[in-house]
Amino acid sequence: MSISTEIASMKTQTAITEAKTETKSSNDVTDSNMFLKLMLKQMEQQDPTEPTDNSQWLAQMAQYSSLEAMNNLNDSFKSVAETLSSMNENILQSSSISQTLSLVGKDVTISVPEIDSSGNPLLDDKGNPLYKTISGNVTEASFDDGAGMVTVNGEKYPISYVQTIKNPS
Repeated sequence: MSISTEIASMKTQTAITEAKTETKSSNDVTDSNMFLKLMLKQMEQQDPTEPTDNSQWLAQMAQYSSLEAMNNLNDSFKSVAETLSSMNENILQSSSISQTLSLVGKDVTISVPEIDSSGNPLLDDKGNPLYKTISGNVTEASFDDGAGMVTVNGEKYPISYVQTIKNPS
């Protein structure tokens, strides 16, 4: 390796270090600026007796363009994922509303955890919660804090307690 090649390598490393210390931000514009500054520093500091081949500059630009395109594609995918997530939430919410409203007029069996006077669940001998079964017709559907509720025999219950659903005979 010649001395001029060694000097050019050291100048390139110095330019890289300077470019990194000048910009610490991670946004795309700064990254673009850092790349261009680094490339200009390399051009300024190259050995005039052994200039860098144009194909190397073009290869670096092509690599940078590919990287920038991938970053833009990644941002687009993030945007699509956020949109799909939002749509999924809306669909789930609509489904829950439809499910709750469809229970009005149906005969249901509900399994309700039994609780003591202080609100603690009652347990059997093995430590399992005890449940009582309630049957009746759903006369009303409502929503408390977004959770579907059904009214059976004058009492409100979460739809998660519904065990069976029948059309009235």
